[in-house]
Amino acid sequence: MSESGIIIEKLLEQRNFYLNTLKHLDFELVMDTFENDIKNIEQLQTITIDQIKKVEQEIAFLTSKNHEQIQ
Repeated sequence: MSESGIIIEKLLEQRNFYLNTLKHLDFELVMDTFENDIKNIEQLQTITIDQIKKVEQEIAFLTSKNHEQIQ
């Protein structure tokens, strides 16, 4: 596997971690009824979504770079 392939694999693992984190945060929102905690959880969700977007942009960049090298 190429170096960029390994990096993409690691980025996919990182994205999966963030997606799993979002699931847990959603569960916390269902279980938590304190206003302060809800605001903190929603803030964490926003940060996590931003991280997912960054990882997906990096994956897209590396994937397109690999595609260009193949052609």
